Amino acid sequence: MAHVELSGLSKTFGGFQAIADVDLAVEKGEFCALLGPSGCDKSTLLRLIAGLEDATAGTIRTNGRDVTNMAPADRQIAMLFQSYALYPHMTVAENIAFSLDVQGMKKADRLARAAAVGRTLHLESLLDRRPGLLSGGQRQRVAIGRALVRNPEVFLFDEPLSNLDAMLRVQMRIELSNLHHELAATMIYVTHDQIEAMTIADRIVVLDQGRIMQIGAPLDRYEHPAKRFIAAFSGAPSMNFIAAKVAGVTGDGMVTLAIAGGGAALLPWRGPVWRWWRGRRPN
Repeated sequence: MAHVELSGLSKTFGGFQAIADVDLAVEKGEFCALLGPSGCDKSTLLRLIAGLEDATAGTIRTNGRDVTNMAPADRQIAMLFQSYALYPHMTVAENIAFSLDVQGMKKADRLARAAAVGRTLHLESLLDRRPGLLSGGQRQRVAIGRALVRNPEVFLFDEPLSNLDAMLRVQMRIELSNLHHELAATMIYVTHDQIEAMTIADRIVVLDQGRIMQIGAPLDRYEHPAKRFIAAFSGAPSMNFIAAKVAGVTGDGMVTLAIAGGGAALLPWRGPVWRWWRGRRPN
């Protein structure tokens, strides 16, 4: 059974369809990245899972339980936003334990839980500091700790590293990957940075205009793009495209292409690009 399952999920704003009939199953303990260009509504999809947006159609299930119409607080889901959203007047420990305070947990118990989370995230020496005295990476770990202290079933990340500089982003990718392996938690991560997605995700879901274009392991998506959009979006720099016309088909299933501007290429009629006519010059 999938840990997070979306079936026919759609979302419209007035006459605009942001999410269109999305089907997705995320396995328990999987790190799944939602990847796509800006404006493809990957954050909208994440907000639907969290319950911050109401679905127009379809269902959302976590651990087999239909949560489509549940309040966000009842879904056992924690979401981390692009902004750290820490309370400046609270210490690190108080920020981490804030949700437990709202739930009415005793102060000693919630501070003990915050200290345990702080040790997991290597924040134990910073628990008495306020956010203004922390670096960007430390603030992001505090935000993660605030989600972690609730013991959620699912973690949702909405481009959490976009405010960090290049070196900190690399460091935080490693820390997030290590945290995922340590917790064996289900994580869904939104990003437009394909390097980030390929570095930390078990599977990548490529979105465009609110629709799923391809789902697969990072290298599968890169080596075997299902659509031209994915091929153009993959790689840095991205793939080149050459205009060509079919000039003929050979008896052994090969196709001769006439390339615009001159020249020709011989390709297999079926199969991935790496099966090009190896070691031979095109006619």
